[in-house]
Amino acid sequence: MAVAELYTKYNRVWIPDPEEVWRSAEIVQDYRAGDKVLHLRLEDGTELEYPSELGTLPPLRNPDILVGENDLTALSYLHEPAVLHNLRVRFAEARLIYTYSGIILVAINPYKQLPIYGDAIIHAYSGQNMGDMDPHIFAVAEEAYKQMARNNRNQSVIVSGESGAGKTVSARYAMRYFATVSKSSSNTQVEDRVLASNPITEAVGNAKTTRNDNSSRFGKYTEISFDERNQIVGANMRTYLLEKSRVVFQSENERNYHIFYQLCASARRSEFRHLKLDRAEEFSYTRMGGSAVIEGVDDEADMVETQKTFALLGFHEDFQLDVFTVLAAILHLGNVQVTAAGAERSSISEDDCHLKVFCELLGLERSQVAQWLCHRKIVTTSETVVKPMTRLQAINARDALAKKIYAHLFDFIVDKINGALGFSGRRHSFIGVLDIYGFETFDVNSFEQFCINYANEKLQQQFNLHVFKLEQEEYMKEDIPWTLIDFYDNQPVIDLIEAKMGILELLDEECLLPHGTDENWLQKLYNNFVNKNPLFEKPRMSNTAFLIQHFADKVEYQCEGFLEKNRDTVYETLVETMQASTFHLCALFFQEGPAPSSPFGSAITVKPAKQVLKSSCKHLRTSVGSKFRSSLALLMETLNATTPHYVRCIKPNDQKLPFEFDSRRIVQQLRACGVLETIRISAQSYPSRWTYIEFYSRYGVLMTRQELAAGDKKRVCVAVLHRLIQDSNQYQLGKTKIFFRAGQVAYLEKLRLDTLRQACVVIQKRVRGWLQRKKFLRARHAAVIIQRYCRGQLTVRKAVTARALKETWAAIVLQRHCRGYLVRSLYQLIRVAAITLQAHTRGLLARRKYRKMLEEHKAVILQKHARAWLARRRFQSIRRLVLNVQLAHRVQRLQKKLEDQNRENHGLVEKLTSLAALRAGDTDKVQKLEQELERAAAQRRSTEEKERKYRDAVEQKLAALQKHNSELEIQKAQVQLRLQEKTQELEEQMDKLTKQLLDDVQKEERQRALLEKSFELKAQDYEKQLQSLREETLALQREKAQLQRELEEERVAREGLKGEVARLSQQAKTISEFEKEIELLQMQKIDVEKLVQSQKREMREKMSKVTRQLLESYDIEDVRSRLSAEDLGRLNEDGELWFAYEGLKKATRVLESHFQSQKDSYEKEIEALNFKVEHLSQEIGRLQKLFREESDVHENVRLEVARLTLENMMIPDFKQQISELEKQKQELELRLQEQTEKMKGKTEELWDLLSREEEEEEGAPRRALDSQSERDTAVEEQLRGRQGAGELRQPSEARGEASGLLLENRGLEEELDMKDRVIKKLQDQVKTLTKTIEKAQDAHPSSGPTEYLGMLQYRREDEARLLQNLILDLKPRGVVVNMLPGLPAHILLMCLRYADAQDDAAMVRSLLDGAISAIKQVVKEHLEDFEMLSFWLSNTCHFLNCLKQYSGEEEFMRQNSPSQNKNCLSNFDLSEYRQILSDVAIRIYHQFIIVMENSIQPIIVPGMLEYESLQGLSGLKPTGFRKRSSSIDDTDAYTMTSVLQQLSYFHCTMCQSGLDAELVRQAVKQLFYLIGAVTLNSLFLRKDMCSCRKGMQIRCNISYLEEWLKDKNLQASAAKDTLEPLSQVAWLLQVKKTTDSDAQEIAERCTSLSTVQIIKILNSYTPIDDFEKRVTLSFVRKVQALLSGREDSVQLMLDTKYLFPATFPFSASPHALEQLQIPSSLKLGFLRRL
Repeated sequence: MAVAELYTKYNRVWIPDPEEVWRSAEIVQDYRAGDKVLHLRLEDGTELEYPSELGTLPPLRNPDILVGENDLTALSYLHEPAVLHNLRVRFAEARLIYTYSGIILVAINPYKQLPIYGDAIIHAYSGQNMGDMDPHIFAVAEEAYKQMARNNRNQSVIVSGESGAGKTVSARYAMRYFATVSKSSSNTQVEDRVLASNPITEAVGNAKTTRNDNSSRFGKYTEISFDERNQIVGANMRTYLLEKSRVVFQSENERNYHIFYQLCASARRSEFRHLKLDRAEEFSYTRMGGSAVIEGVDDEADMVETQKTFALLGFHEDFQLDVFTVLAAILHLGNVQVTAAGAERSSISEDDCHLKVFCELLGLERSQVAQWLCHRKIVTTSETVVKPMTRLQAINARDALAKKIYAHLFDFIVDKINGALGFSGRRHSFIGVLDIYGFETFDVNSFEQFCINYANEKLQQQFNLHVFKLEQEEYMKEDIPWTLIDFYDNQPVIDLIEAKMGILELLDEECLLPHGTDENWLQKLYNNFVNKNPLFEKPRMSNTAFLIQHFADKVEYQCEGFLEKNRDTVYETLVETMQASTFHLCALFFQEGPAPSSPFGSAITVKPAKQVLKSSCKHLRTSVGSKFRSSLALLMETLNATTPHYVRCIKPNDQKLPFEFDSRRIVQQLRACGVLETIRISAQSYPSRWTYIEFYSRYGVLMTRQELAAGDKKRVCVAVLHRLIQDSNQYQLGKTKIFFRAGQVAYLEKLRLDTLRQACVVIQKRVRGWLQRKKFLRARHAAVIIQRYCRGQLTVRKAVTARALKETWAAIVLQRHCRGYLVRSLYQLIRVAAITLQAHTRGLLARRKYRKMLEEHKAVILQKHARAWLARRRFQSIRRLVLNVQLAHRVQRLQKKLEDQNRENHGLVEKLTSLAALRAGDTDKVQKLEQELERAAAQRRSTEEKERKYRDAVEQKLAALQKHNSELEIQKAQVQLRLQEKTQELEEQMDKLTKQLLDDVQKEERQRALLEKSFELKAQDYEKQLQSLREETLALQREKAQLQRELEEERVAREGLKGEVARLSQQAKTISEFEKEIELLQMQKIDVEKLVQSQKREMREKMSKVTRQLLESYDIEDVRSRLSAEDLGRLNEDGELWFAYEGLKKATRVLESHFQSQKDSYEKEIEALNFKVEHLSQEIGRLQKLFREESDVHENVRLEVARLTLENMMIPDFKQQISELEKQKQELELRLQEQTEKMKGKTEELWDLLSREEEEEEGAPRRALDSQSERDTAVEEQLRGRQGAGELRQPSEARGEASGLLLENRGLEEELDMKDRVIKKLQDQVKTLTKTIEKAQDAHPSSGPTEYLGMLQYRREDEARLLQNLILDLKPRGVVVNMLPGLPAHILLMCLRYADAQDDAAMVRSLLDGAISAIKQVVKEHLEDFEMLSFWLSNTCHFLNCLKQYSGEEEFMRQNSPSQNKNCLSNFDLSEYRQILSDVAIRIYHQFIIVMENSIQPIIVPGMLEYESLQGLSGLKPTGFRKRSSSIDDTDAYTMTSVLQQLSYFHCTMCQSGLDAELVRQAVKQLFYLIGAVTLNSLFLRKDMCSCRKGMQIRCNISYLEEWLKDKNLQASAAKDTLEPLSQVAWLLQVKKTTDSDAQEIAERCTSLSTVQIIKILNSYTPIDDFEKRVTLSFVRKVQALLSGREDSVQLMLDTKYLFPATFPFSASPHALEQLQIPSSLKLGFLRRL
């Protein structure tokens, strides 16, 4: 197709413009060959006639669909305006600063911090192909790192650009990427030290310029070394052409190097006071530019950071102080004042304060420095002459010394950094990062710009050769004929500069001359090159400059200062003075020695591209130009030995305004950095390249049906191209790609657009026609209806007259009366017939009813007699049955009474033996007392003899004593009165005691009466229950008869019975609930038994205590020893003690009778209950016998129904009886407790009475003596009675009475035991009924399983085998499916229960420690095995839950069954081990999540973003030079199905492992968050994916995920909420983005997205077809204004490493330990179930 044919109407072109460089215009008339003008219309509507002679047509503009592409080579028309416009759209509108241009990354400085350099961005680009993501510096770094790791070839990243374009920042980010993705395993953190070198080099090598606040004033090539594992092991740095002149001179609004201002800002710090610094404005070297402060920069804080980086690199404070000392000395040297001492002389005062400080800091002699700064020594063959210097020469010498010192210091710091970053081993490969100045042209260009442009010429030559080589490789790989492409070769410029007798060699030659000047050197250049070399020119208006035509532009250089800067010399006298310094660093800088060899020389073995001619002159090698040329040659050797990657930094404007696009400045830089040259080379060949699959997908609409019918897509593409493009030279067919010349893709796009537009027109035509037809039919239908009603109305109006109305009314009246008469006649006829029928029918019914009543009356009489006979027969049978039951019951009672009597006899025998022993002891005591009485009688006889002897003497004295007789009688009367009063008091006390006892007896009688009444009521209830049982028995008999009748019914009744069987079997399931209630009753009974036993023990102890106290109170020996015979006689005479003892005895008998009556009543009640229980059991047996008689029924179903019916009806009665017996048992216990408390109260009263008597004994001695004498008398009387008539009781009878009370209590206990036996008997009956029901449900009953204790016995020596087989050697695959979930955990718990039952702490500790260690080991050995991690996470959680469930803590036992409660651990508290297990589970869970994320992460982006879930919906666009990583028809690529299959695999594995449902939900939520985050992050970094159709694809894929959640019943996992940001992004891509309401809706709907993310999506939105519209910048700003009030994160990317907090909920195991079976596959045969 001819180029002129593309200039048709509506196409757009670019025309030159002085302001915007290029301006867009639209063709308003088709251009034809031969036309002299091209009719255009500008964007503002202005018409223009552009001269269009052949060959001067303006460049065509690309279709809008291609605007904003990631790669400039993807543009159909490759030229300067297309590149400029694409960059403007990306940078100014979409805010994208990176763009590919073939192999170059174009980076435009935004002059603003952007959130696109975080660690999340680094991880997003890591491992991705370069064309898959949006352009980024990280993509270039990843490509270099990947090629190094894959090909084992060294790489280089070349970053170039103007000052202020962002070279330093780009190089820093590239190094940061390498440090992040290649983390070393060592503890030295080499990456941090490599990154720490940047702040130091920036501090000493960067400065503020008019173009950049942080401009690098030197070139730097950093080699980052890697080992075999591709981890950083060290780094090395080379620098190029430091701008030393900046140390002594800065232009306006510029600064010196940053380190000087940082040092001045920190001058007040204590460690810097000896440097005697001041503000930067006080020093000449830092105030020249007049801009000592940078806005937004804190120099003092930067100084702290610089010191920190020095420390991080291992530089101690002494080293830092030495460096700062040299810097401070340079500042003071700049302030040294040079005074003129005439026209040819100058001087410096030795008293100059700054000179003094300079010399002190550097350890120099002040006089020497002052002299040789103003003088120089000239050495000739004959003499040495000291020549003074002018003031200007002295100042130059001072500045030269300052520059020399700073240059040495800079090199010294770089060497030290290299030493700190060095490593001892051998590096495997390296990546070099070259941060070098780009092409520079200023108003005044000097020696520095000349060297910089020379270096860029060399780099451009290397770049051109590399691009040419890549193009050649691409063509050869696709097997396309290679034709030589003409590209710019800058070798002539390089030869002009560096060849023999070139500019540099002439400069070095002029420097050797003693009187060489810049003018002489320039004149030599004029003589050698003017009119001889087309690249060298002489300016017309200047004789001090020269012009060189560089590859980028023509540059004019001023020759002033070239020689001085090239020499860079310091006078020898000053050098000698510096060498004599006492400051070691200064002396080191100026010592003589060989130049250190480059550390890079040994690693480079590649020859340079062209041999550089070097002079043999020794002095030339020391010049700056010679050194720079040598270092540049070495750099080129290094770059040629590596694979280069190019980053071109562009400065958008000179005002440093954010996102301001200056077209003229950018075009200038694009020409200078080689981007346009790359475009030109690509445009000369075949710049547009499509794979066959991409072409087929994009241009399928241009294919005919016959072409589409062919199966091979490649053939289809070839056929289409032959048909559409007749000129075969416009494209080439490769093996996998189609190569198009410039403009052909635009032509195809035009054809595609025309086809789609024509198709749209056809569709619109059909739709509009259908709409119009539908509208017409609807209108016609409405018109017909209106016409019909109108015509009817007109007809009515014509027909309606007065006569017609009267006739119509008369006809209506006649019709009314006629119709009424006919209806009334018919009604009368029907009524008469109905009455006749009713009379006959009612008579017939009455006669039938009468006959039926007669028949029924006779039947009732027969039934009465028959039922009476049946009732008598049934009564007789029941009576016989009752008599048998009573007989059996009485026999049992007699047997039981015999047994009880035997037990009582046995107890009495034991008591008799004990009493015999006691009696023997008492007999000994009595014998002793008789001996004492005999001795007392002997004494009495002797006393009587003595009395007879003295009787005579007494009689003699009797007369004398008669006088006193009256007095004695009076005293005797008084004593008798006192005794009577005492006796009355004692009698009153006894009366009170007797009354109290009687009151107590009456209370007991009343209580007994109440109890008897309650028992009578209960007996009535039992009788009622018996009556109900009898009624139920009758009902059962009736049901039996009914069932027998139903046996004779047809097949329909059988099916109904089957349904009844199912219903009754469901009811039978409730028996398990009854069993649970019975178990609860058993537990309650056990608790009551424990309570009763404790009460029994307490009562026994108290009774024994009372008995002992009573016995101890009758200490005969003590009483006998304290009382004399007279006292005993006196007590016996009164008899008061005996009376008290008799009262106590009566009270004891009353208690005995009371307890005996209670015992009798209890026995009666128990007998009644036993009788009722036996009667019930007999009734049950009889009923069972009646049902067994039904065995002759033919169908087994009937029998099972009857038995289930019987059992279901009897079980509630049994349950009620059990509850009643339980109530009775509780009442008996309460009564026993009340009696015990009463006995306790009475014994306490007796004891209080005795204690009161003892207190009275202590209070009144005489009363005590009387009471003791009374007790002795009572004892003596008992002894006498026992010896004589035997009427008195022994003192031990009190103990017998107490023991009788204990026997009564034991009787009550036996009654309670008997009650328990009755309850157990009923429970056994319920169990037997349950078993019969289970047998009925199972046709083949199985034998009952053996009851186990739920523990596994093992030996200590088998513990290692247990852990080895159960944990270490267990393979989940193939075993988990057939295994109970958490079986290993349950087995460990059963073993732990055995150790707990043995009360072996060491065994428990060893088992738990071993199990935890084994779990950790197996997890460590299988860190990447998902199934193993899932299995052991499940078992660890099960084990933790089991430890909680069986810990005995109430909060974990609420869901336990009674059998599980019995299995609780009883001896050890394992809460610490539970915490350890919880920590282990958390670690396993985190590794479990990491493995899942690592497995699914590679398939998320291909499945969620790249795969077309809706086939044919999206269309591909040109991909440019960068290869697309995935293709439409790539069968090996991951799909959405792959994502769902991976999720299903995870879910299936977790479920098979028995993982808790809550943990499964948490894991799924974490996976869905990862899917959403990774997809969203990739979408943010892929502009080609931000389209409406891709939003539809994403929404479809999200629906698949939601369906998966629904299918797996995981809606409650909140996983769907984690996809909300992705859903909102999909909606945002599809929604309309034009009006203010659209902006408002976006701001309201996108609540889960941050402002940065919303703006990023809007800026990245890319239409796929011309029918879609781009998002305008004004709309983006509207949305941004609406979102300005939000307070959300400024981060663009989501954190894919975020983990939701994990919770491990407690869930009780439903499995009973005693029922678990251990499979033989576990090889645990050495364990034994107990």
